[in-house]
Amino acid sequence: MAPIAESHHHRSTTKAPNKSFKSRHATKGLLRDLSKGKVEDRGKRNTKSLHQQVMSKLDRRHQARQKQQAKHQEHTKTTSIFAGQNGAPRIVAVVPLTKDGNPSIAIQRLNEGVDVEIDLPNNAQMTVRIDRFKQSLQYISVSRELFSALDACRVADFVIFILSPSQEVDETGELLIRAIESQGVSNVFTVVQGLDKIDPPKRRPQVVTSLKSYISHFFPHQEKVHSLDSRQDCANVVRSLCSTTPKGVRWRDDRSWMSIEDVQWSNNTGVQQQSNGNVILTGVVRGRALKANRLVQVGDWGTFQIDQITAAASSNSKKRKAEEMAVEEPSGPIVLEKPDIDQDDLAELAPEVITMEELDDVPVSEAPMERKGVLLDDHHYFSDDESHLPDPPKRLPKGTSAYQAAWFLGDMSDSGSEDEDELPDLDGDLSLDPPALPQDGLEGLDQRTINEPTEAAMSEYPQSEMFLDPAPDEEAEELEAYRSRKKNEAEEDLEFPDEIELHPNVLARERLARYRGLKSLRSSKWETDEDKAHEPENWNRLLQISDYKGAKSQAIREGLVGGVAPGTRVHIHLRDVPLVLQRTSSSTAPLALFSLLRHEHKRTVMNFSMTLSSEYPEPMKSKEEIIMQCGPRRFLINPLFSQTGNTPNNVHKFDRYLHPGRTAMATFVAPLIWGSVPTLFFKRKDPSSRAEEPSNTAMDLDQLHSGQDHSLELIGTGTSQPPDQSRVLAKRVILTGHPYKIHKKLVTVRYMFFNTEDVHWFKALQLWTKRGRSGYIKESLGTHGYFKATFDARINPQDSIGVSLYKRVFPRSARAWDRDLVRRDSLETDGEATVEAASSA
Repeated sequence: MAPIAESHHHRSTTKAPNKSFKSRHATKGLLRDLSKGKVEDRGKRNTKSLHQQVMSKLDRRHQARQKQQAKHQEHTKTTSIFAGQNGAPRIVAVVPLTKDGNPSIAIQRLNEGVDVEIDLPNNAQMTVRIDRFKQSLQYISVSRELFSALDACRVADFVIFILSPSQEVDETGELLIRAIESQGVSNVFTVVQGLDKIDPPKRRPQVVTSLKSYISHFFPHQEKVHSLDSRQDCANVVRSLCSTTPKGVRWRDDRSWMSIEDVQWSNNTGVQQQSNGNVILTGVVRGRALKANRLVQVGDWGTFQIDQITAAASSNSKKRKAEEMAVEEPSGPIVLEKPDIDQDDLAELAPEVITMEELDDVPVSEAPMERKGVLLDDHHYFSDDESHLPDPPKRLPKGTSAYQAAWFLGDMSDSGSEDEDELPDLDGDLSLDPPALPQDGLEGLDQRTINEPTEAAMSEYPQSEMFLDPAPDEEAEELEAYRSRKKNEAEEDLEFPDEIELHPNVLARERLARYRGLKSLRSSKWETDEDKAHEPENWNRLLQISDYKGAKSQAIREGLVGGVAPGTRVHIHLRDVPLVLQRTSSSTAPLALFSLLRHEHKRTVMNFSMTLSSEYPEPMKSKEEIIMQCGPRRFLINPLFSQTGNTPNNVHKFDRYLHPGRTAMATFVAPLIWGSVPTLFFKRKDPSSRAEEPSNTAMDLDQLHSGQDHSLELIGTGTSQPPDQSRVLAKRVILTGHPYKIHKKLVTVRYMFFNTEDVHWFKALQLWTKRGRSGYIKESLGTHGYFKATFDARINPQDSIGVSLYKRVFPRSARAWDRDLVRRDSLETDGEATVEAASSA
């Protein structure tokens, strides 16, 4: 029988799945996970990231469309204030970087490039309507005066730098461009003026390439340097000004601000110089919505309250209404917003009542305890208290481990040789933290011997029972020779910057009465009760912020709700403005108004990270007066420099100097500012150094009297940090001594103290050496300040023994910057220096 052919069989595509395991939490693994406290994710977990997930073509198209719409909405929202006939003008600051740069001619050439004929006004501002692009441009002609240029660029949407093809950028131009770049700038354009004067014409492309290379050093995104002599280039610049979306400045966009177009003073007759009155400022609201409850900062005038905000007619609508038929207008101004009971006051400090209530809790009948020793960490040690010393060590045979040592009672030493002092070879873990110095405390000492007990047995000196003080004359000569040698070493090596030298006739316990000891600068607790007697007068009345991030977010979110919308032209009525400012204000200088966020007028302990310029010739000393510009305000400050970073105990070492190229934390008392705001630091030049420079006397005097202050230099930049009143600035002093005699771990030290009482007072402090040894004072010798000390290992005869003491220093208060007062002082000082230089020449 023939075999039957088998037909091909396909596997069924509707395969039935196996029955699922119904028992839940039955395995040991799940029970173990539940016992650890894990929460089961019942839903299906998608372990793939967005890049790993494969999207269909339709989904990718929808996603691209959503991104396009979101970007278009953001662009529309940003440029909506410039749209329309009555839209806000785009503010353009024109800054010359050379002496032959003329901003007025540059503005005229830009207008001619788009066929706009307009007369140049006498003041520094002019508004031009560009019908071709349906936009308005407000030009600000900037002089080569530092703060005027900064004020104009602070409110500008675009900054145009004018370069010269024949002159290099001088010192003043370099200062202007560095300061403008550091304070924050939106969009930048670069033009060259007078390029047609370069002969032969084939050299002109080379000049433009050189100028582009120079400006790219400060603004790398610059792609082209435009020529004002070319009509096409001028039209391209204006087209870019009208069509480009301003990038903005972060700190400025979080606040409401306005470029002031007009100032109306009170018309009261017979007004005294010291009286106050109402002032009306006119301009277009920019940034966030303007609220009448918030305080405003007007240039360098100060901080004021808003009386009311009224609507102002647009400049374009005025011209149109004049040509059309006159229409009945309302009898009074249209009030847009008035302050209510929530308006901020001008008080910078907390009420005095709070301070008096706190003083009621302090007991007054408690007598202070008599102190017999220096404060170490959080308590005082006494002369008869040996608790700061470690337990006496056991003498054990060689090779005894820590476990075996527990089975020996008493001393079981098998040898008295000096081999016992050899250090064990221990392997320590590598740390990525910056190395600590021995004077910083426990972290800077030798970790191999840090846990070894110091020698507390009887001295093995043959002459220890009888110590004779040296002759006074002989000791004075040896001390002078020792200190003169150390002065030469200090000039070459700055390893001990905080070292001080005490005079033999000065009592250290009186000279250093406010100083204390710390076992570790980074981790030891700082007892603040000891500093209350030395706090500044208004220290407890400063603003204290417990949750900085939450308070900052709340203050910024308040600006998102209510207020006068951006793009509205308004009249701002200010109350209680000193009318004496009418004489000092200039119509040609740019003036801006910034609305302060809540609490930004209250004083607190401000911290700024400051980087001193590497080109500055000398270190900056703490408490030296400098000029600071942060956001819309300027102050005269005397900062305290300290180390940056975070420590567990919030204690930071005070730095006496800030060296060029280094960064430190500058601390002082000033009004609060929210967020990270770019900060500039200026300093006046020495008049004697400026007098030595060759210059034209008549030209210098004309520049001084014209208001161009060239006596300032940019010494550093920084950023505002969160304020912290509990941040302790610890000023350190180091007392050093010389190892007079060394026997194993027992050392006789001299030249650190000069009487027995000082030795007993500072007996609790830990000694350290340059090479990382640590020890304690054992006993005093004689009456001239000699003492015995025990160390954790043998020290080198060339080593120096030191002890660190700390005192808290409090920051000083900042003062408002008065340009007119400083300018008068500069006129007097620089005028005298210039006249003396001319007479000597």
